Amino acid sequence: MDSTTKEKDMRQPDLIIPYQEPAAKGDNVEFQSTISSTLPMAAIFLRNKYIGWAAVVFSIQSWLGESEETKKSSSTPGYFNVGMSLVSLIVTYLPIFLPQPGAKQGSPTGVPAPLPA
Repeated sequence: MDSTTKEKDMRQPDLIIPYQEPAAKGDNVEFQSTISSTLPMAAIFLRNKYIGWAAVVFSIQSWLGESEETKKSSSTPGYFNVGMSLVSLIVTYLPIFLPQPGAKQGSPTGVPAPLPA
């Protein structure tokens, strides 16, 4: 074999740059975990459906974005926050399916009852 028929190796060892893993951002993960655990509580206390849906979406997003480092450092797993947000959503919709006894059934904008003479 002739040296001209071999392919030349164009790689140069002095130009090789080793891979360095980027530093993790720890502050953003902690804030996301805090929000995904407090939004369901706010939805339960305020009985607000919009906050309940936001809690579900945000907790699913934070659960899917968990890394191995987050799993090691967090006190509760991501699926627990998703479960809590689903429970908060059920609590906000509960008065529709189980109305409270003694609650007025009339329209809040209706004509008031006549006063006794």
